[in-house]
Amino acid sequence: MTMSSRARWLALLVLCLGDLMIVLDVTIVGVALPSIREDLGFSEESLAWIVNAYLITFGGFLLLGGRLGDLFGHRRLFLLGIALFTLASAACGLATSQGVLVAARATQGVGGAVVSAVALSLMMTLFTEPAERAKAMGVFGFVASGGGSIGVLLGGVLTDALSWHWIFLVNVPVGILVVGLSLALIPAARVETAAHRLDIAGAITVTAALMLAVYAIVNGNEVGWVTARTLGLLAVAGGLLVTFLVIESRVASPLMPLRLFRLRNIAVSNVVGVLWAGAMFAWFFLSALYLQLVLGYSPMQVGLAFLAGNLVMGILSIGLSAKLVIRFGIKPPLVTGLGLAALGLLLLARAPVDGSYVVDVLPSMILLGVGAGTAFNPVLLAAMSDVEPTEAGLASGVVNTSFMMGGALGLAVLASMAAARTDTLLAEGSSQAEALTGGYHVAFFVGALFAAAAAAIGGLLLRQGAYASAHSDLELDGHTAAEAA
Repeated sequence: MTMSSRARWLALLVLCLGDLMIVLDVTIVGVALPSIREDLGFSEESLAWIVNAYLITFGGFLLLGGRLGDLFGHRRLFLLGIALFTLASAACGLATSQGVLVAARATQGVGGAVVSAVALSLMMTLFTEPAERAKAMGVFGFVASGGGSIGVLLGGVLTDALSWHWIFLVNVPVGILVVGLSLALIPAARVETAAHRLDIAGAITVTAALMLAVYAIVNGNEVGWVTARTLGLLAVAGGLLVTFLVIESRVASPLMPLRLFRLRNIAVSNVVGVLWAGAMFAWFFLSALYLQLVLGYSPMQVGLAFLAGNLVMGILSIGLSAKLVIRFGIKPPLVTGLGLAALGLLLLARAPVDGSYVVDVLPSMILLGVGAGTAFNPVLLAAMSDVEPTEAGLASGVVNTSFMMGGALGLAVLASMAAARTDTLLAEGSSQAEALTGGYHVAFFVGALFAAAAAAIGGLLLRQGAYASAHSDLELDGHTAAEAA
């Protein structure tokens, strides 16, 4: 792919803008849920489906989206995904009934899965040199890691200033812009792939397994984790997953070549991604609930409370993170970033009922921003460093699936633990605020353990890869790491 440096960076900005739409939508609805409930008459139980419908289809279609991109062209699938997501966003924003909103959210998830799976693949084919790819991943990593907390900020501002409809309608002009810029700036050239046939049986079984697993996970709090329904759905999902693995070991052109998981960095980075996503979702959702339900913040105030963490995350992701990877390789920034994120969650685990933002919240936000901004780039680089360009879409689909599954599972488990602790404290005579705070403390503490475990596993098991030597390569070329980043 022969492109000027300027053209590649412009194409990257288009990819980041498209991916930002998708990442934002995971969390942007959080602070708007009370307004949506009042307007459309959702019950407490059915309200969760505004989030769950998106998570289920997003998680279920990531692998399929990545392989379709490998087979039919990454730019083509990126455009189709953005178009579908934009149309579904319009339907969400114009929805006047519960059924329409939930169905449109599910459709958003399908479009979002396709975009997320192929955007990273397009970036990996645009930037092939280790040092330049590290810089590009810094930008892309900021979008992926910062988008969740930016969504909380934007959701609060739009809900307070306009209405909840605009958290979806804002995607429409952005989506149209991304389609136009993609046609102009992203090359249509395709990377040849070894597989020329779609593994239909594998696609059906793994998509069904993932959707059933997420469905069981996100509803575990409501129906109970040890009920026949939850355990039965998880058992069926497990059976479908075993069937998928058998199929993949036998077909000529598998959807997910099992040999990928013999590559240490892919296997380890996916485990790290699952654990870290659970911790990050705890930050986005549960700290927003603490601010809103315990400290009494408005939606806009909740959004603004995340601003410091967003700014720190952005500065580090785009600047310092790439320099650290180029100079030290993947492991030191990863371990340091995840360790700082764990410390930030531990500080939140002691935030009191009458907490002060400056004393009890801001230090945690800054630590989590520093941690996320430092660690996300090396996590993605580790996962993608061992694969050939022909399987970039598949690898990115696996990475994204791990993050989404880890986020859904981690959030469901931590929310369940928080709810159980809150119920216990209420039964013992604590006030509502004290009981909620006690529940959040448990969730933040376990989230800190997730982040610490991810740091330990990544530090012990990841290989440094090509990026460890990128700094010396730059010096041989007459450039410094600072110039590279």
